[in-house]
Amino acid sequence: MRQLLLLIFVFFASQWLFKKLKRAQAAAGAQAGGGAGAARASHGPAASGGAPQLPDPLVRCAECGVHTPSSEAIIAAGHRFCSADHARRHAARPTGRDAR
Repeated sequence: MRQLLLLIFVFFASQWLFKKLKRAQAAAGAQAGGGAGAARASHGPAASGGAPQLPDPLVRCAECGVHTPSSEAIIAAGHRFCSADHARRHAARPTGRDAR
């Protein structure tokens, strides 16, 4: 019975020590510059050391209504478009009295 308890204690102590060493290595990698190896070893945005990356917001195309990431949208005449073709088409559309 004593041997079984000792074996269980050694198992849990080794698991605790392994996790502690793993956390220490991840923290040392993040402080040393966070190279590619440290980025692969850590999981999640908080583990990289910086603020979490937010997704790029979507904007609506003024011509067709399709939602496009704002980094890929084309801005022309104060409107946002999903493609250059839609920007040209919108600019060529008659306005004012000519639209009737």
